[in-house]
Amino acid sequence: MTDVRKNFLVDRDNTGKEIITYIQTGKQYFVEYIGDGRMADWGSYNPSTGDIENKKGAGKFSGSIKSEDSVITKENGFTDIREGKGSPYHTIHLMHEKYKKENGYS
Repeated sequence: MTDVRKNFLVDRDNTGKEIITYIQTGKQYFVEYIGDGRMADWGSYNPSTGDIENKKGAGKFSGSIKSEDSVITKENGFTDIREGKGSPYHTIHLMHEKYKKENGYS
């Protein structure tokens, strides 16, 4: 798992990977945003044409990876793997509160 941790944030802007660390406990949560590997269709609305126009630099980063490219696997040493839609922060908060109770943190 050392190589996975060492390289997890490489190309972060393109992959959307992040590590959430709680200072009090030192516990880390690894996050990968799973998508279709292409840029999102969003940008600024142009009222004169009725079109969505991407801003300069759009299409540069996808901010996600395809599910088959995920490194958060049991084979890489991850044990409590969760999937979900939307923001992962609430789920991580609940997981951490449970971890703190089970490990004597107040």
